[in-house]
Amino acid sequence: MTNPRFAFSIQATDGAARTGVIAMRRGEIRTPAFMPVGTAATVKALRPAEVRATGADIILGNTYHLMLRPGAERVARLGGLHRFMGWDRPILTDSGGYQVMSLSALTKMSEEGVAFSSHLDGSKHLLTPERSMEIQRLLGSDIVMAFDECTKNGASQDEAALSMERSMRWAARSRAAFDSGGAHAESAALFGIQQGSLDRDLRAVSAQKLIDIGFDGYAVGGLAVGEGQEAMFATLDFAPGQLPADRPRYLMGVGKPDDIVGAVERGIDMFDCVLPTRSGRNGQAFTWDGPLNIRNARFAEDESPLDPECGCPACTGWSRAYLHHLVRSKEILGAMLMTQHNIHFYQSLMQRLRDAIAAGTLTAFANGFRARYLGRGQ
Repeated sequence: MTNPRFAFSIQATDGAARTGVIAMRRGEIRTPAFMPVGTAATVKALRPAEVRATGADIILGNTYHLMLRPGAERVARLGGLHRFMGWDRPILTDSGGYQVMSLSALTKMSEEGVAFSSHLDGSKHLLTPERSMEIQRLLGSDIVMAFDECTKNGASQDEAALSMERSMRWAARSRAAFDSGGAHAESAALFGIQQGSLDRDLRAVSAQKLIDIGFDGYAVGGLAVGEGQEAMFATLDFAPGQLPADRPRYLMGVGKPDDIVGAVERGIDMFDCVLPTRSGRNGQAFTWDGPLNIRNARFAEDESPLDPECGCPACTGWSRAYLHHLVRSKEILGAMLMTQHNIHFYQSLMQRLRDAIAAGTLTAFANGFRARYLGRGQ
């Protein structure tokens, strides 16, 4: 297929895990995939070419932040998000729903949508399924997320049910609004988001409603919101299997490397998280031997590389001692190199997962990874 709108092919399976390729007009996305987060039209501390050099096939942009600054209409006038930020490969944009509820002051939810005050200047806004689709169209997103309500952690059965049902009604409205988007709808993909908290039955109902509406891919929403890894994995033991096997499954906002490995074992294909970039700016590096806090005084004269197994510029060009100095001195280069390393590590992890699935050795790889990564944090 030449320049497909959206096509997902599974190339190999190992248990519940799959490796495959999403083909889109701006390029292929190898799965399992990790999407670096470019909240405000930038993966913080890195240029687009540096992000691509880590092995990233796709990045994530944030609807909420971009609608407030610089504004979706402005981005559209400037040629769309890809041209604006200089990234020519696929971009997924989230719907803005989670950020509205977590960052905004004075939110008021109704069947129509969410009215909120900007966390930047207090200005008033209304985000609805229709407006979310419009914003993502103006940005020129390749993968658009349906507008949903992220069910809060600890919600009662009744609260989770009401929240899920509202998200499903919003999913249908998102589908209709997306489909009316003209040329953008003919070139982009739309993902629905499963909700239902930790409840198997609610998630089954949610999955069926989404399937009835019809989406290009499906996200498992409402996890990584404070429930803990054990509860998250227990939900992932059944939730991905409730979604169509021939479509990508995306776990939103995850996560730590061991979260990703466990989720891949349970059938998840796509991930995003701010952790590698945020941690890099704060002096934490992810290594095969576990997280490393480069600010620690014991690295002040350590001439070894950050991670001896890593081929990123930070590891091949400088020592732990130099990175320690940069981070402790709050030099911008420190944030840049640490972030570049972390994104490189995450992409290397995804490649090793893809290779292990293809070889039928995922269990051995995952067990070995956990034994090493969780046993020797520095």
